[in-house]
Amino acid sequence: MKFGPVPMDEAVGSVLAHTLRLEDGSILRKGVRLAAEDVERIRASGLESVVVAVLDPGDVDENRAAEAVASSLAGPGLRVEHPGAGRANLAAEHDGLLAMDPARIQRFNRASESIQIATLAPLSRVSAGALVATVKVLPFAVTDRELHERCGWIEAERGSMRLRAFRPLSYGLVLTRTPDLGERAARLARERIVGRVVALGGSVSHVVECPHDPAAVAAALADADGRGLDLCLVYGGAATVDMEDVIPTAVRSAYGRIQRFGMPTDPGNFLILADLPRTPLIGVPGCARSPAPSGFDRVLELFAAGLPPGPDDVADLGVGGLLREGAGRPSPRRSTPAHPRIAAVVLAAGSSRRMGPSNKLLAEVEGESMVRRVVRTAGEAGLSPVVVVTRPDDAEVAEALRGLDVRTVSNALADGGMSTSLRAGIEALGPEVSGTFVLLGDMPWVTPDHIQRLVSAFDPSEGREVCVPVHGRRRGNPVLWGRRLFPDILGLTGDRGARTLLDTHSDVVAEVEVEDEGVLRDVDTPGDLG
Repeated sequence: MKFGPVPMDEAVGSVLAHTLRLEDGSILRKGVRLAAEDVERIRASGLESVVVAVLDPGDVDENRAAEAVASSLAGPGLRVEHPGAGRANLAAEHDGLLAMDPARIQRFNRASESIQIATLAPLSRVSAGALVATVKVLPFAVTDRELHERCGWIEAERGSMRLRAFRPLSYGLVLTRTPDLGERAARLARERIVGRVVALGGSVSHVVECPHDPAAVAAALADADGRGLDLCLVYGGAATVDMEDVIPTAVRSAYGRIQRFGMPTDPGNFLILADLPRTPLIGVPGCARSPAPSGFDRVLELFAAGLPPGPDDVADLGVGGLLREGAGRPSPRRSTPAHPRIAAVVLAAGSSRRMGPSNKLLAEVEGESMVRRVVRTAGEAGLSPVVVVTRPDDAEVAEALRGLDVRTVSNALADGGMSTSLRAGIEALGPEVSGTFVLLGDMPWVTPDHIQRLVSAFDPSEGREVCVPVHGRRRGNPVLWGRRLFPDILGLTGDRGARTLLDTHSDVVAEVEVEDEGVLRDVDTPGDLG
């Protein structure tokens, strides 16, 4: 192949090197084979020469070369799309995992600069029609000899790129229950796990719930192992944090074998890979309650694609395994301090329209103003600092709090909705705070015991970053929010409260049962004080 400018008389049949915009307003694109009429149009635009590629006998043009290499590369489940501009793409014929040896692609790309292959990452999950790889020929042509050698090399490595279809496996699911895992959280875990299985073409044919106890779990696993399942999943009501914890102990008691405890992905660290006597098993980490991708998804996909992983395969998923953090989560998770400092943000800037002309926060409950009672309860529960968000120049509320150890923040934007008060309160907290309660000034029946029970459950390192009181299957207030969620609260707008984020962060929500309805009762009208 020869490249460079040629006189117009020699340009017919050559390949145009650069796109030309002609005087008649038309465009000749780079890579077009110049016909006689094209040359005349270029000449009419005042050009006496043009930069082209002239192919020699035995040269193969870029499109045919790209298509030939892509055809050699495409294994089962992949199709080659029509080439153009020296490029041929490979697309998925069905849903599945992209199975390939990256070292082979790397060796191909190192061997020559003229033909390059770009692919998705190994084991990428793709949908039918998705682009999985592209072959690009850089020059306008390559020699037939080079193309033959390059395609021959790929064909000798046949099978280095294929799409593994997801198989319709039969799954069993064992869910363990603890007092801390409320019914809502258990239902959400079940729905999310089943949803993942169905999305991979499988079905959950056996589901059982049992207490989070080694003997009960072992019995449930032994029962599942005898049902001819392709894979057993066990989700614990409490995180597995040690090889002697409930689920690993139960696996061994059911005559199973732990292949690997722990996975280098985040989220998904506490995944268990194991075998029962007849059935492979995954100990599902708590992050499966969230729809966000996790290490559990990676392992589940491998089983579904007929690539059951071993311990080393799970270990290798650490490269590319940082799945959680990103632009939306600037503060990475850190170990929970032994004695985390928990604050309180008390919202006392509402308009209380349904209470009439008086400020409902000043109404007395058992001889004490409602707002003072709420703030005093926060202090008695050991929360510090206690930040009270008020309307501007609310002297009456300030007087009601006289003598209490509080920090008052005036919210000049109170009429803009609850989100403005949340923002004012959160921004007033210092960097030493590990989490904060959001207390409502009109919930005077919350007690120090309620607050302390929530503090005891709080442990971000174990995935309990948001703690919610529950009574009679209903979620109440106050909610304890870990510091990592503060940016999300600050991003709320209008009259949205922080509770709207509970579903978004369901994977880190812990429900804590309380014995009385004080966490449900608020005051909207004078009748609520009775």
